[in-house]
Amino acid sequence: MRQKILNFAKRPFIRNVATVASGAAASQAIVMAFSPLITRLYGPEIYGLQGVFMSIAGVMGSVAAMNYPVAIVLPESDADAVGLARLSIYVGLVISLMVTALLYIFGTEILHLLNAAEIVDFIYLIPVFMFFSVLSMVSGQWLIRKKMFSLTAKVTSGQALVINAIKAGLGFIHPTAAALIVTTTSGVFLSAVMMFFGMRKKQSCDVEKSNGSSPALSPWQLAKRHRDFPLLRTPQVLLNSVSHSLPIIVLAAHFGPASAGFYTIASAVLGIPMVLIGSSVMQVFYPRINEAIHRGEDAKSLIIRATVGLALSGAVPYLIVILAGPTLFGFVFGNEWTVAGTYAQWLSIWIFFQYINKPAVAAIPALRIQQGLLIYELFSTGTKVLALYLGYIYFKSDVIAIALFSLLGAIAYMWLILWVIFHSGKLTTIK
Repeated sequence: MRQKILNFAKRPFIRNVATVASGAAASQAIVMAFSPLITRLYGPEIYGLQGVFMSIAGVMGSVAAMNYPVAIVLPESDADAVGLARLSIYVGLVISLMVTALLYIFGTEILHLLNAAEIVDFIYLIPVFMFFSVLSMVSGQWLIRKKMFSLTAKVTSGQALVINAIKAGLGFIHPTAAALIVTTTSGVFLSAVMMFFGMRKKQSCDVEKSNGSSPALSPWQLAKRHRDFPLLRTPQVLLNSVSHSLPIIVLAAHFGPASAGFYTIASAVLGIPMVLIGSSVMQVFYPRINEAIHRGEDAKSLIIRATVGLALSGAVPYLIVILAGPTLFGFVFGNEWTVAGTYAQWLSIWIFFQYINKPAVAAIPALRIQQGLLIYELFSTGTKVLALYLGYIYFKSDVIAIALFSLLGAIAYMWLILWVIFHSGKLTTIK
């Protein structure tokens, strides 16, 4: 048995996941170490305003490069991958400038329409955050392509230490929403810079040294070849980001900034296993499933094994939150955060299935089923909007709104996992 465990641990996939997870673990340990102090310095309302800003900037940042960075992993040629990286940066810059012009003309009206007038003073940080997100995504996808998982781990932990130390320091001097928002925006840029210089140091961006790289295609040819990312993946990612941000906007608009703050801290804490293990698995699994499909391996079996493994690793921590959420949050973050623990009890159901769907989501680009993902996202987002509507309009309860949102979201994720497994099985049958 011991030998089997040692052999299992030596597998490249497991070793790479462990490497990325080590950085995520260090990062989350740093975040949790600072969180009891930071939450007491800033309070729910300030956290809520930061959450509103991030819900808007995060949505825009997720689609700023039309998802071309995600395609960087796919080409066999490093030259084409570098071309996609450049294309992503160009597209991100153009879209960020367009958003800046749009906000200059209609910014205040747009924020009022979104019930987010509280963040009007930070309006021009939105396109800044967008472009920084593009740089971070491009760098991160290149590291995934080159399987430089140790560098990813170092950047993750280093960025967390710097940003949380700054948040805590500013909390003693000037505990405002501006301090949190500016620091968070700077953190995205810091991550991109650290990854870029790490790559430069290792000379991993030197295309001339790559083995067997064919001449790069033109930007237009690359954009056309990977057009399913802007045409299909971008609308899906936009809808997914909107559905994740909707609770914060609705809670802030109808129940106050403090409710948005409760949701923000609850989702952040519940996202720890996702960052620690789920995202680590996804980063490693994406190039692995892409290689498996190219080689004609059993993709279905790979997806099922990875999904079951995540389910086993996540069952206990999420069950603990379901059983004792309010008590845990009140003890760790202070009595004023007990309501966040109630939110977390319901959100745990949804986020658990979001945690275990990472292998399925990672396989979608390689399986070329992004059109189906877009259709799924339309229905999924629609049901979440309905849940929040019923919670506010019919039940007049923030907790019921969160509960309905979570339950319908969990059902949607279960369906997504089964759908991807079904399609991966069809691929294996065809081959």
